[in-house]
Amino acid sequence: MQKFLLITLLAAALPVSIPLNAQEPDPADEPQSAPPASSRSQLSLDDMRTFTDVFNQVRLNYIEEVDDKFLLDAAINGMLSDLDPHSAYLPNNEYEDLEHSSKGQYVGIGVDVAADNGRVVVKAVITPSPADSAGIDPGDIITSINDNPIKGRPLLEAIDELSGPPGSTVELSLTRPGGSSRTLVLERELVKIPALNFRLLDQTVGYFKVVYFHRESAADLKQTIESVQADGIELDGIILDLRDNPGGVLQPAIEMADGFLDEGEIVSTRGRNATMQMAFSAQQGQWLPGVPLVVLVDRGSASASEVLAGALQDNNRAVIIGERTFGKGSVQSVLPLRNGSGLKLTTARYYTPSGRSIQAQGIEPDIPVASAVEVVSVFDNRRLEADLDGHLDNESEDLTEAAEISVSIEEDYPLFEALNLLRASRIISGGQSNSLK
Repeated sequence: MQKFLLITLLAAALPVSIPLNAQEPDPADEPQSAPPASSRSQLSLDDMRTFTDVFNQVRLNYIEEVDDKFLLDAAINGMLSDLDPHSAYLPNNEYEDLEHSSKGQYVGIGVDVAADNGRVVVKAVITPSPADSAGIDPGDIITSINDNPIKGRPLLEAIDELSGPPGSTVELSLTRPGGSSRTLVLERELVKIPALNFRLLDQTVGYFKVVYFHRESAADLKQTIESVQADGIELDGIILDLRDNPGGVLQPAIEMADGFLDEGEIVSTRGRNATMQMAFSAQQGQWLPGVPLVVLVDRGSASASEVLAGALQDNNRAVIIGERTFGKGSVQSVLPLRNGSGLKLTTARYYTPSGRSIQAQGIEPDIPVASAVEVVSVFDNRRLEADLDGHLDNESEDLTEAAEISVSIEEDYPLFEALNLLRASRIISGGQSNSLK
């Protein structure tokens, strides 16, 4: 997730995930040395001359004058885009954005927006934030940004104008659902992105919605659980909602799995570089031992979400309910470059405890449950990892076919089924906590 504003638009088509190396490398660390290249992969002098010839022909003869730096960046981007959909060159500003978002913050005005019939609609407002202070509410429609009308423009281009350096200003024209209009000038600042929502269902069932994974997500979940317990509430069921969670930093997903497990492998990674041959196992001690756990997933659950769901499923700690997940089973390492930019490079595949690679395959739920009709009508055109051009293949198997939507429990079929399952578990156990598996 390079920009919080784009979660809603991008998660449906291409979840933007930024898992760092599983060991959380310091950004100042030097990239690891690559294995020796085979003789057939080495470029000849003629190959290098061909590149130089093309570069010079474009800069001299293209119909319009093109900046040399633009051409060089385009060449780098072209090289990476042909590898897989997730490797990318990050110019200085994007590298800084990624560093902020991995810490659960970004520079902006504090709104989550969505495209709706050619309009940009505010779905949620972060508290505190410039948007919150200005009185912007969910449901408000942004009609222009910096005096440029939204209508008739690519929506991603328009929404991108909401971002900018801290201290800079942006002018918004908005229309309220009732029809009144107003214009606001907001100053962008560093905004903390909430990644976890909690509510109590049936008085004793904890519902935790994990929006995405940043470095503090696991600590936030643990703190919320401890806060509930401090209030004297004894949970006898947990629902962990990972739907439409595009992933993020890998380490907190591992820590969450460890929090619900006493033993067993959580995830392993395998790559060409020896430093990417890693395995992570759970340590003794659980946050809520013996409390039944249900995990909700869908087509928008990707990357770190799939690591967490796969670990809990393979260790028989949770029942997975919902749809087959996105299928992003690759790890991206973020490597700093000497000019202040960064390289997001696919360096490994990850494997669930049973040895499954979910790359382009996804996690199959234990109990398949389609989303509510209202949700399907919005998201049924989302693509999976297997639909992306240039995706990595699954090594072991043949391929087979962000913000929470506000609906009642009865309308949210997967959540309704999860709650019913926990109710049944409660009845069968005579009110005593027990595992569902």
